[in-house]
Amino acid sequence: MTPLIVGLALFFVSHLVPASPGTRETLRERMGPSAYLLAFSAVSIISLVLIVKGYGDARLLGAGNPQLWAPPQFLRHVTLGLMLVAFILLAAAYIPSRIRTAVKHPMLAAIKIWALAHLLVRGDLASVILFGSMLAYAVFDRISVKRRNALGPLGNATGTLRGDVLAVVIGSAAYAAMVLFGHAALIGVPLLRL
Repeated sequence: MTPLIVGLALFFVSHLVPASPGTRETLRERMGPSAYLLAFSAVSIISLVLIVKGYGDARLLGAGNPQLWAPPQFLRHVTLGLMLVAFILLAAAYIPSRIRTAVKHPMLAAIKIWALAHLLVRGDLASVILFGSMLAYAVFDRISVKRRNALGPLGNATGTLRGDVLAVVIGSAAYAAMVLFGHAALIGVPLLRL
């Protein structure tokens, strides 16, 4: 489970830099904007690789990844419904839409829903560490962006009905792809028994 914990620590430390505008600007001045962006991206990619590898390895540990509780089967359906909402919000984060305007930070809302949905159906220690820490991070970051008045990747772009339709269509298509074959291909766990 060490790569999972190291990856999460690296991810959170690197993502705390943007939450501190003074630290971020100091690093950007010292390194230059391009080098800062490259370093941030490289650390993010390395941390995500460690998280994915560590979580995958932890799922295979057996006794080294104890089951803390047995989630009821009906929560699978709740999780599937929550994940549709998460995918639509994820799409809305990058499309000027009224959904984005209403939610303000749909990417963070999507991460919170994703983490909560997975906590509902995974009762093992590695899942609690991964999804619990990501949920805590998303809550912290939402508070942080509100205090900093950060606008997100689209700035002040206003939303339209067309943007809402695009966010729902793109998010639903991505969700369908993940449910039908993506989760099995990427995570190794099929969601549907076809």
